[in-house]
Amino acid sequence: MTKMMPSLVMIAVTTALVGCNQSETQDPKVTINKNPYPSTYQVLPSTKTIIKNATVLTGTGEKLENADVIMIDGKINAVGENLTADGATIIDAQGKWVTPGIIDVHSHLGVYPSPNAESHNDGNEMTNPITAEVWAEHSVWPQDPGFNRARAGGVTTMQILPGSANLIGGRGVTLKNVPSESMQAMKFPDAPYGLKMACGENPKSLYGSRSELPMTRMGNMAGYRQAFIEATEYKRAWDKYEADYAAGKNAVAPKRDLTLDTLKGVLEGEILIHNHCYKAEEMVMMIDLGKEFNYHSGTFHHAIEAYKIADTLAENGNCAAMWPDWWGFKLEAYDMVLENVAIVDAVKNSCAVVHSDSPVTIQRLNQESAKIMHNANASGFNYTEEQAISWITVNAAKSLGIADKTGSLSVGKNADVVIWNVNPFSVYAKAEQVFIDGAKVFDHQDTRYQAQSDFLLGQE
Repeated sequence: MTKMMPSLVMIAVTTALVGCNQSETQDPKVTINKNPYPSTYQVLPSTKTIIKNATVLTGTGEKLENADVIMIDGKINAVGENLTADGATIIDAQGKWVTPGIIDVHSHLGVYPSPNAESHNDGNEMTNPITAEVWAEHSVWPQDPGFNRARAGGVTTMQILPGSANLIGGRGVTLKNVPSESMQAMKFPDAPYGLKMACGENPKSLYGSRSELPMTRMGNMAGYRQAFIEATEYKRAWDKYEADYAAGKNAVAPKRDLTLDTLKGVLEGEILIHNHCYKAEEMVMMIDLGKEFNYHSGTFHHAIEAYKIADTLAENGNCAAMWPDWWGFKLEAYDMVLENVAIVDAVKNSCAVVHSDSPVTIQRLNQESAKIMHNANASGFNYTEEQAISWITVNAAKSLGIADKTGSLSVGKNADVVIWNVNPFSVYAKAEQVFIDGAKVFDHQDTRYQAQSDFLLGQE
């Protein structure tokens, strides 16, 4: 009897049935939506614009005299002398200065808004030393009048952070400083999330009863370590699930945990650390904590004693976000020097940043930087405007993980630009015009570009 070969049709049908049987053994893949509250930001209408004859600080260490800046389609198109752009709106900036938009890496606008009322104090979830599950963006009140005042000070981008009550206080969010009715419409597209952590006195003094941790700085470190041990196991479980599912096994997804979702994001390098930390020895320990659990320790905020470990910060790629002269208000903020920012900045490959942590100071970060430059130069440094502007522009953008998009007047970057009436480091400096993505959002001389919060309308 002749043995018959199976037909190609039979082979195809059999293969298809086997494939169906394999797929039917698996449930639909479970995924974590890493951005469930996505940005709805839309660039405001703009025109092709050329700013002429200004003193330009590029944010990259250059100072250009009698220079021009061209903005087209929301981007920096060109920077230089004697530039032209057909059909462009021309702004004569003779005698004026132009800089990148100011970036504040540490703000609580919208979560501790003005008016400062108990019902609006939404920045600290003081219910547990570890509250990585909370997100500052869920508390942001976009009608906070402080956003408008910051814009009038040249601030185009800011990170809104939870407070510093907890060891791990929750996620921060980076916003574009545009008038808006919703947080999502301010949310900087594709900016990484930040995670607020806090060293020292705040968490140990808020908690610290005999029945709960932390009571001491030892307890602080134990709390961080325990949280990241749990996060490591959580990540391992999800990694195994992903691998098993890809291999066609009947994988069962781990149970979701909002706290560990955020810490897993840190371990995967998707969420950047922003750590309230004053003392040198604690910053060094936090660097080692990151190495223990294989994540980067990010930016240290306030960093009163950063000058003591400037080399270590630079070697490890840490930014330090500092004040010019706030100190002495508690013991861990005692050992300050007025040259702190300059000492950090003087080290090769450093990342010195000036931040506000204040609804008032955010309105004049240019003059806060001027104080640093003055005090440093009085002590023998030789800082210039083109160097100092980096503390509130490109270095701040680096800290937030958005330096490829903003922070300098580089061709192709977002046209976030400020025109100042005089040298921005002068006590007489005012932001005359402010642009975000090439669209004018503030004009000192034109009330059409002086947004008012809905909250304030009709109150005068």
